[in-house]
Amino acid sequence: MRRDYDAGRFGEEDLAPTWLEQFDRWFGDAVAAEVPEPNAVVVATADADGAPDARIVLMKGYDASGIVFGTSYASAKGAQLAVNPRAALVFPWHPMQRQVRLAGRVERIGDAASDDLWDPRPRGAQLAAAASVQSTVVDSREELVQRVRLLDEQTPEGKLPRPTAWGGYRVVPERVEFWQGGGDRLHDRLRFVRDDVEGGWIVQRLAP
Repeated sequence: MRRDYDAGRFGEEDLAPTWLEQFDRWFGDAVAAEVPEPNAVVVATADADGAPDARIVLMKGYDASGIVFGTSYASAKGAQLAVNPRAALVFPWHPMQRQVRLAGRVERIGDAASDDLWDPRPRGAQLAAAASVQSTVVDSREELVQRVRLLDEQTPEGKLPRPTAWGGYRVVPERVEFWQGGGDRLHDRLRFVRDDVEGGWIVQRLAP
């Protein structure tokens, strides 16, 4: 199953001045190349004992302050972030032989910003999120379907108000790595690291 990488070099001269500009370039490339769900990102968290956990979510926005996604505060990742508010992200853009890795502290984005994530969701997705206590054990799929059906019948048509247990998180980056696959596994890895002493960011090249 080995595959050679042949997308070419990614050198310091190709790197944007900031991690945000570079991420914006590569995300735009992934969208233009029609990479399936380019905003799909692996989110890794850990509990109070340090046991790791990971899953894929959809990025809902990004800016200089970080990467945003939405979820249930009562989910496994919500519980883990409550006791250990740090996360690592991976954007796996395989068709482009690229990945972006980001790690940092995590914070909730607030009610108004969370409403902005919730409101555009289709009613069906809102019903599913509101009726399901994410990550809890259920007896069957039929039980979940029945919960959604009952909630649909009990609420007026149109969008649902955001549940208090659902909202957005922002991963505030401390390091952001841009990985480009290279021939003979000589990959290019350039990383922005936050410099807490001097302020700003420094760029490092990592061995593949």
